[in-house]
Amino acid sequence: MSVIIGIKMNSFIENKLLNEVKSKILTIVLFFGLWLLLYLNLEAITNLLIFSLIDLTPKTNLTDAVWFFVFEVPKVLLLLVLIVFVVGIIRSYFSPERTRKMLGGKKLFAGNVMASLLGIVTPFCSCSAIPLFLGFVESGVPLGVTFSFLIAAPMINEVALVLLFGLFGWKTAILYMSTGLLIAMISGYIIGILKLERYVEPWVYEIKAGHMEMAEEKTLFAERITAGLDAVKEIVSKVWIYIILGIAVGAGIHGYVPENFMASLMGKSAWWSVPIAVVLGVPMYSNAAGIIPIVQALLEKGASLGTVLAFMMSVIGLSLPETIILKKVLKLQLIFAFVGIVAVGIIAVGYLFNLIY
Repeated sequence: MSVIIGIKMNSFIENKLLNEVKSKILTIVLFFGLWLLLYLNLEAITNLLIFSLIDLTPKTNLTDAVWFFVFEVPKVLLLLVLIVFVVGIIRSYFSPERTRKMLGGKKLFAGNVMASLLGIVTPFCSCSAIPLFLGFVESGVPLGVTFSFLIAAPMINEVALVLLFGLFGWKTAILYMSTGLLIAMISGYIIGILKLERYVEPWVYEIKAGHMEMAEEKTLFAERITAGLDAVKEIVSKVWIYIILGIAVGAGIHGYVPENFMASLMGKSAWWSVPIAVVLGVPMYSNAAGIIPIVQALLEKGASLGTVLAFMMSVIGLSLPETIILKKVLKLQLIFAFVGIVAVGIIAVGYLFNLIY
């Protein structure tokens, strides 16, 4: 009798889970059907709002700025929701603990490559810099490999890629990702061959950060869908204000900053613009959501691609809060070496793209 009851219970649970999966899939299909409808008609909706409902005069500075803002805010948010959802599902296959184990024991360069690639899909923020660093050291991950991960994770994230794709197209997004990966790999490799372990605070090697148990493996795709939805809620709720502020600044630049002024300041002819852009970007703090709309406006006003890419990489990749937090585990010599090596790589990328484009 108990066996029959158990079989019925299992059948009931399986049917319930199946219905939940079907319900989630139907909701997602309907949602992204609406998403596609809005995205494809966004320009027409913006024109209707600006020129019919608000009745602004075409071809004025104010109209250009308002049109830029009204069009870009929903466009960027729509793209962000889509990509964050997809990446959230991918991230459900990873965890910081699993990442540590994957990188443990890896040799230089091979480890730098893997660490940089994992940095794209592994959850990371400035506040997690120390726990990740300690966990990597405990797992036997070489110092250079650790830095490849710490560089790639904030610099090449889904927010940066979706905004670049939405504002500049897939070629620029791939360009940014590939050069960011290259900087992370080479910078970590250089830090590794320089043998800078002596500039890590001694207590880091003396402690044993407790082994964290692996999170239970998610085997149901419904759970991965939930992870994607949770990622949308978490990330979009944190960055939407930066998106609006960044696009507002970009709209002002787009509508009112003269093209000749920006071209003379950040154009190809100004050879000093790339290092100055990096020097200005290093102490600043912003994220991709806030800085990329500004980058778009700068490019439209005549700034060169290499210069604005260098500025953006220095702001995102050399986060001031992360650098301050890492001071708890690194001596100043290693922090300066880290910032200097990455900055030189970013400057080289800036000059390269100014030369090519």
